Amino acid sequence: MTEQHQYTALLAEGSAVPTLLCGHCHSILSRARIFRNEGDQHQNMECQTIGLCSADDCGAVNCCDDALARVDNPERLFGIAS
Repeated sequence: MTEQHQYTALLAEGSAVPTLLCGHCHSILSRARIFRNEGDQHQNMECQTIGLCSADDCGAVNCCDDALARVDNPERLFGIAS
């Protein structure tokens, strides 16, 4: 089984639309792959919102909490994402 590392997502600077980047490979995290981390549904990590990187050869699990905290209205962003 492959060991899975956890990274911290980044908020893209100067983007007109709030865009989260993978903390490992800096690829854009698709809004379709950003989830609330509730109960045992997703990842066992201390993080409210996770983003799964879909870039080839990455697949990193990203904690999005810090990046979303920098968005003016993160609830609206999450509503668009889900």
